[in-house]
Amino acid sequence: MEPPANPGGSPVELELTVENVESALYQLYFDPDMERKNVAQKWLTQAQASAQAWQFCWALLGPDKLPEVQFFGASTLHTKISRHWSDLPSEQHDGLRMQLLSHILHFSSGPKMVLTRLCVALASLALNLIPQAWSQPVADMVRAFRPQKPESEGGLSAEASQDPQAHCLALLELLTVLPEEFQSGRLTQARRAQLRAALAGEWAVVCPMLRQLLQSQDSSNQVKEKVLRCLSSWVCLDVPLGESHELVQDCFTALSNPELFDTAVETIVTAISQPDSQRYIEALVNLMPLVLGLHDQLKAAAQGGDMETSHGICRIAVAMGETHSRVLLEQVEHWQEYLALVNMILFCTGIPGYYPVSETTSSLTLTFWYTLQDDILSFEEEKQSVYLQVYRPVYFQLVDVLLHKSHYPSQEEYVSWSSDDKEQFRIYRVDISDTLMYVYEMLGAELLSNLYDRLGRQLMDPQQSAVWQDTEALLFGFQSIAETIDVNYSDVIPGLIGLIPRINISNVMLADTVMYTIGSLAEWLADHPVMLGGILPMVLQGLVKAELSVSSVSTLKRICRECRHDLGPHAQDILTVSQDVLVKDIHKSSQCMWLMQALGFLLSALPVEEILGRLHSLITPHVQQLDTLAQQEPDPTNKQSIIHILGMLSSLFTTLDINRQADSLEGASSPRLTHPQSTRNPVVVVLQQVFTLVQTILSKWLDDSEVVEAVCGVFDKSVRTLLHDFGPMVAHLSEMLGQIYSAFPQASALDLARQMVQIFSGEEQHISNIRSLIEVLTSATLAIFQQGPRDHPDIAESFMHLHAQILKKKPDMYLSDLLDVKGLFYCGILTLKFPETPTVKAATLFFTELLPRCKDMPSLGEVLQSDGKLLTETLLQAVGGESPRSLTEHFSEVLLSLNRHCPALLSQWLKETLQTPGFPSAQVSTEQKHTFSQQLLREQTNKRRVKEIVKEFSLLCRGLQGSG
Repeated sequence: MEPPANPGGSPVELELTVENVESALYQLYFDPDMERKNVAQKWLTQAQASAQAWQFCWALLGPDKLPEVQFFGASTLHTKISRHWSDLPSEQHDGLRMQLLSHILHFSSGPKMVLTRLCVALASLALNLIPQAWSQPVADMVRAFRPQKPESEGGLSAEASQDPQAHCLALLELLTVLPEEFQSGRLTQARRAQLRAALAGEWAVVCPMLRQLLQSQDSSNQVKEKVLRCLSSWVCLDVPLGESHELVQDCFTALSNPELFDTAVETIVTAISQPDSQRYIEALVNLMPLVLGLHDQLKAAAQGGDMETSHGICRIAVAMGETHSRVLLEQVEHWQEYLALVNMILFCTGIPGYYPVSETTSSLTLTFWYTLQDDILSFEEEKQSVYLQVYRPVYFQLVDVLLHKSHYPSQEEYVSWSSDDKEQFRIYRVDISDTLMYVYEMLGAELLSNLYDRLGRQLMDPQQSAVWQDTEALLFGFQSIAETIDVNYSDVIPGLIGLIPRINISNVMLADTVMYTIGSLAEWLADHPVMLGGILPMVLQGLVKAELSVSSVSTLKRICRECRHDLGPHAQDILTVSQDVLVKDIHKSSQCMWLMQALGFLLSALPVEEILGRLHSLITPHVQQLDTLAQQEPDPTNKQSIIHILGMLSSLFTTLDINRQADSLEGASSPRLTHPQSTRNPVVVVLQQVFTLVQTILSKWLDDSEVVEAVCGVFDKSVRTLLHDFGPMVAHLSEMLGQIYSAFPQASALDLARQMVQIFSGEEQHISNIRSLIEVLTSATLAIFQQGPRDHPDIAESFMHLHAQILKKKPDMYLSDLLDVKGLFYCGILTLKFPETPTVKAATLFFTELLPRCKDMPSLGEVLQSDGKLLTETLLQAVGGESPRSLTEHFSEVLLSLNRHCPALLSQWLKETLQTPGFPSAQVSTEQKHTFSQQLLREQTNKRRVKEIVKEFSLLCRGLQGSG
């Protein structure tokens, strides 16, 4: 069929005729030019909204039209009925209904997409007419589709004799979309309640018809599938299970038909998962034997490796057990049936095969075990003890099943798995781990004893030929519980610690779990340090193996953190092995960082006079390597090595804190000890020794932000850990930072300066160094702002944070003539206009620290007088649409601060800026601007109220009022 020629010009001015609509549809569907497609789309949307659409949609449904054109006709009808219903005079309602029914009959044999749209249109029409103007919609629809004798009267019946199967399917389609259209329609609450009641009344007609079709020998699979989908659709209207449970029972017969199996599962699960069905206990009790009756089919599927069938049946059992566990537990006379269901779900949890490679069912059951346990433990004590007698043995079985399911396959098989399968299996084991931890609440200490006895039998009995997976699973169970539950009171831990060294860790997966298990017992070891000697050699044995990198390093770190005060006798061994693996590059960079943190904990607990010597021997090889690298010309390989070594030093200095040791010895409340100069902090000694080396590195890598960041990181971590002990370094570091930043400004230098301001700005001997540093950093940054700071949001952000910190800690730095306060104020205003959220937040923080100081500091007061209006204008512009809406509350804090500290000035500035027409947005009237000013000026304390006022004004400016 040739597309009609496009009658000149863009479709937007075209007359609304059927030909033009068709022409636009051809353009939309078949024109390769995107521009022209969009024009057509726009015009067609306008056409659908027009009054003529009520007429032209029928012409588009003509039998000679293309399916795409017919589909547009049907969609237009739905749009008109659902959105422009009020345009149609009520005397036309009946005619429209008859016309629609007639068209649905006509399209009952296809195309399917047109039929569905017409059904949705009729459903929409029904929802507009029920119950007043159309009292029995379903009965009328059924009557219209019933096959009749050819000679009978009536416009519909003549067509109705053509194809009973197609008409039956069309009727089911109509009945399926009716509740769906109700769910998605835009209705008021009262109308929704009225319609829900009316439709629930219609269920009495729908239900027997669906039962009859499902039971009938004559119904094809296609009809039965439609029946199942129709039931799912009505169930979502909360039709009472009490009225539909016989139909739900009929659905179980469909499970034996492979073609209907999936749909039947969906329908049954939907029906029994309705929370409301708990009211219909009798119906649930009647369904129970049918669910239990699937057990044989489930077993056969599991044995035959039919994953789809076992998965589907498991979903039904879990839906029944999980949704209704409390109700079913309370049916005491049916306790054996519910126990049988629980055992059926236990069978699903333990279904043969490895998840996710040869089964996907077991994971569906895990939340059921939480639900059942919660329900049992929520009964009052007497009742609870009765249930525990029945269900504790089931939960002990569950532990066995879960441990079995957590078994790794053989090494050969595991290697053949895809990385995605391995990752899913890892997550599955985490879920099992969480379930075991939860089950411990119910089974308590007996569970740990049980695991310990089994492990003991495996490791001590020469007759036991246990495979490594059995040992791994028992340890995995132990570790799952010990990781989150305080096992310090468990009497089996000493025995377990005694057994662990007997485990042969030649298998990587088993060795990993052994490491994690030891790690989970680190706090227990801290209380029982005598046991450390037996277990540490195993961790150190793991540390030398690259494949155990993550587990061994994290375990050593936990032991060094928790047990550091008892590691003196073992320190030499730990340091020797650690130094060795670091020099040999056995571990990846991130594990080296963790290892250094572990050694920091270890060193900080040693006697102060010993630390420096051990620290030197630990870092000397790395410092020598750094020295060699510093002499070489910069290239990418050198760069990574330099960053790696600096990162190791940072990590070490993060945890090497000799004052922490003093704290714990003196009790937490004592002030941190300051050491006499003779025992200077070992970290400071080392930093002073490598300072020249660091300067050499910087001189070569000054323009590389990653290297500069790594250097600053070393000092940043040291300052944070050492606090005032860092004092001897302040002068050198201030000078170096000023030099780096002047030559090549980078945010990390500003962040380090901020740490120094926080710690040392109150100390007389350091203040002049800090002051000169701030002056150098500020003038260099002002120069960047003059050139245009847009490309440096990170510098702007760090600069604002630095000055907010100065204003908080040491505002009298602002009295210096060398600090350009006016320039700073202007930088703050520019930073408020940045699109990056963290940068804008930093600027608002700067102003909320600055404004309260303006009263007492004349230089700040003068700047506020001269530039406060510009600040106000910038804030209003941002709120009015220049900045993202998410930042509005940060701007409101600055406005509140202005109102608190200079209300008269703010009132004047608001008046002057808001009288400009169209400012801050053309969407707000003069009256709305006036209201906003009045509301804002009234609030000087209530932060929440100011946020609301500013947010409301921002929405008005953006034309979004009322959208929240």
